[in-house]
Amino acid sequence: MGPSDHVLAIDQGTTSTRAILFDSRAAAIAVAQRELTQHYPVRRWVEHDPEQIWEDTLAVVQEALGSVDRSRVAALGITNQRETVVVWDRETGEPVHRAIVWQDRRTADECARLKAAGAEDLVRERTGLLLDPYFSATKIAWILDNVAGARERAERGQLACGTIDCFLLWRLTGGAVHATDATNASRTLLFDIRRQCWDGELCRLFRVPEALLPQVHDNSHVFGVTAPGLLDGQLPIAGMAGDQQAALFGQACFSPGMVKSTYGTGCFVLVNTGSEPVASQHRLLTTTAYRLGGKTSFALEGSIFVAGAAVKWLRDGLGVIANASETDSLATRVSDSHGVYMVPAFVGLGAPHWDPDARAAIFGLTLDASGAHLARAALESVGYQTLDLMNAMAGDGARPSGVRIDGGMTANSWLCQFLADILQLPVERPRNLETTALGAAFLAGLATGIWPDLDAISATWQRKDCFEPAMPAERRNELLAGWRKAIARTLSAG
Repeated sequence: MGPSDHVLAIDQGTTSTRAILFDSRAAAIAVAQRELTQHYPVRRWVEHDPEQIWEDTLAVVQEALGSVDRSRVAALGITNQRETVVVWDRETGEPVHRAIVWQDRRTADECARLKAAGAEDLVRERTGLLLDPYFSATKIAWILDNVAGARERAERGQLACGTIDCFLLWRLTGGAVHATDATNASRTLLFDIRRQCWDGELCRLFRVPEALLPQVHDNSHVFGVTAPGLLDGQLPIAGMAGDQQAALFGQACFSPGMVKSTYGTGCFVLVNTGSEPVASQHRLLTTTAYRLGGKTSFALEGSIFVAGAAVKWLRDGLGVIANASETDSLATRVSDSHGVYMVPAFVGLGAPHWDPDARAAIFGLTLDASGAHLARAALESVGYQTLDLMNAMAGDGARPSGVRIDGGMTANSWLCQFLADILQLPVERPRNLETTALGAAFLAGLATGIWPDLDAISATWQRKDCFEPAMPAERRNELLAGWRKAIARTLSAG
């Protein structure tokens, strides 16, 4: 038998559940994946079935583990779609309702009511976040208010709640551990990021009983071990982080000023701000980047709700493309977008606009506009939205010298070059694009001795490509002027 030098990462995302096995050089040895069904019971509602998530997680874990001698796997790490929340029965482990997904907007009116009552200053000061249905607290309260008897059961301590990492940890440990990590806790609107603990005043504001909430630990921490009989042998669960923080960690952005941008269903830009939380003056989020050894590092974050989801809509909603990978060839087939702009506000606009009532729109259509122009406009919208975030970050004092990118969309080299042109920054694409899962693996491996420290993790990061800005300034300014008009016409107050 060889040494225990592999780490398994569960990457439970919005559209799929994956398990990736990494070796000590951070190379992916095995990947298993299952698509996740999206449920849209009412307009603006988005739900997932927690039982499907659990069944898929077990299946992909067992498949990935089948590729190596189990004795070589030192630990398991979890990364997850953030803000998506589950409430379940402590006795049976059964969810009382489907998981309410981060994209869901059903609590927009409640957030508006709290904002009108003057609650946002307190929320921002304690959590670094804004009052928006994106976050977990109003989703939890909605479940308690709309499932018969749920609030009473919660008050009696009979129910538990948590983000997807927390639910999976509970199930993996056979109900022995109800815990989460500092990054996921910081996305609930219930967690004081400076004191690093649940906040009683916020729990009362959002009407979430503290008895529901999990313990909060460092990101690199042995949370528990898998229940006997669940897998062949027991594995320590030694790392957890929300997907965007996991990607920051997987990109080895450990120094203040380093930036990563992940392009998946949405797009999320994080800049490491070091040991002090920076209060944004431009409606960005202040969030926990990671917590190691009880010491917290913070980040500023900009969240774009729709990036790859716009390409998925072209495929599934319009039938313009049969496969997402076609957008690369379609975008290069035409010389420009023919004046077409897509503002993909399908679930409202995130940072820096935070307009839950905005709706997606396409501008500039003419009779000779084609599917290729639509595909190009969808990709270009990702670059424009990223620039809006980077401009907000610059206003808060963050002026990076480059951006490390990851996520499925970054396999598209045309998009990477467009990002460099629009951002006017070098865009670095790593050899390993699976940085979200890798971040979870690093955290678990750090707790179990696979990697001794952050320097050892940094040494594994390798750049594959660097895209340098090449677009003439006049052309860039022309494109951006069109984007600004399109955004202004999409905002709900516009």
